[in-house]
Amino acid sequence: MAKRDYYEVLEVSRSASDAEIKKAYRQKAIQFHPDKNPGDHTAEEKFKEAAEAYEVLSDPEKRKRYDQFGHAGVNGQGGGGFGGGMSMDDIFSNFGDIFGSAFGGAFGGFGGQSSGGRRVNKGSNLRIKVSLTLEDIAKGTHKKIKVTKYVPCDTCSGTGAKNSSSFHTCSTCNGQGQVRRVTNTFLGQMQTTTTCPTCGGEGRTISEKCTVCHGDGILKGEEIVDINIPAGVTEGMVMTMSGKGNAAARGGIPGDLLIQVDEIPHPELQRDGINLLYEHYISLPEAALGTTIEIPTVDGKAKVKIEAGTQGGKVLRLRGKGLPEVNGYNKGDLLVNVNVWTPRTLTSDEKKILEKLAESPNFQPSPTKRDKSFFDRMKEYFG
Repeated sequence: MAKRDYYEVLEVSRSASDAEIKKAYRQKAIQFHPDKNPGDHTAEEKFKEAAEAYEVLSDPEKRKRYDQFGHAGVNGQGGGGFGGGMSMDDIFSNFGDIFGSAFGGAFGGFGGQSSGGRRVNKGSNLRIKVSLTLEDIAKGTHKKIKVTKYVPCDTCSGTGAKNSSSFHTCSTCNGQGQVRRVTNTFLGQMQTTTTCPTCGGEGRTISEKCTVCHGDGILKGEEIVDINIPAGVTEGMVMTMSGKGNAAARGGIPGDLLIQVDEIPHPELQRDGINLLYEHYISLPEAALGTTIEIPTVDGKAKVKIEAGTQGGKVLRLRGKGLPEVNGYNKGDLLVNVNVWTPRTLTSDEKKILEKLAESPNFQPSPTKRDKSFFDRMKEYFG
């Protein structure tokens, strides 16, 4: 099953502060703690999931990689370890101090808490595609892209009001953004909290709206976004730029810009993870006598020596000539598959020469242990 977004797990925004992340994790940990949910396997999994999310988002470096590359940016680097390989003891050993005195006795005072307060508008996310060549991916690159999106209104500075005196505290909710109602039921009185219908949860109203944006605080516009793309990204990978999406109504929190990688096929090289594959044909005389060939790489051209007596299907490995991993820890190889070209048509003179050579003992197939089988080559190729 695909992992959930860590921010979604803790129910915080991507711009949440360290304190907000810690508070959200503490609430989740208390809610799903095994002592509070004995024998509940689902609660235990949610407890581990919250710990995994906190382990990544509480670490500035891991959080930065996660914000850029999602789960792919932290796999094998500390993220994703709780759900599969870390025990409850490990979690308490690492984060036990975060619970304070909530456990070991009663749970009083740590029940479910309402988010409360005024509603803050959130702009929607934008998704764009960025086309990259293999050379871009090998070295990393910068792209300046014009994005059409909602931007704050310049006239009212995104507030939606004609001027500062146009704001008034909502008389329905008294600025709280919520209204509480008490209903009598056969079980007794029940209290419910709902978003204020007058101000929409913002806690204030506007008497005179901006004449340009008509009170929304946003308009359609454009922005040039400078995107830093690291080396090693893969087709379909989505990077996130926090706060670069659509602006939110009336001074809220802007959405995020989601950048999806679109890899342009290379005319000669084929990608296989961090390795590059290249097919090269040599003639029968070149295979027998040996030669030097020139092959393309992401850095230019490279000369490779072909030994005399090379058999068709031989794979040459150029170590370190592939692509880097997106986290920068490893680099792939360039694998050159050498094929011996057999002529499809022959002249009469060529036929006579080959017929004579066919009688020579050196032209009779005589494989040795040095000549690896097809299956051995495949194991080496993909190993």
